[in-house]
Amino acid sequence: MGESKHIGFRVDEETLEKLRYVASYEGRSINGHLMYLAREDIRRFEKEHGKIERGEGK
Repeated sequence: MGESKHIGFRVDEETLEKLRYVASYEGRSINGHLMYLAREDIRRFEKEHGKIERGEGK
């Protein structure tokens, strides 16, 4: 996967509280759960639109 990068993420308190709950329920950290959600969304997108190659960002 390569080197990890840091991004800032603003979230309202209610969403953060619920995200923390779901992540804990699933046995993940908040960061781990966000990575899981991002990968699932990418997988879904690529299934519909084709593989995204690195460097193709808009």
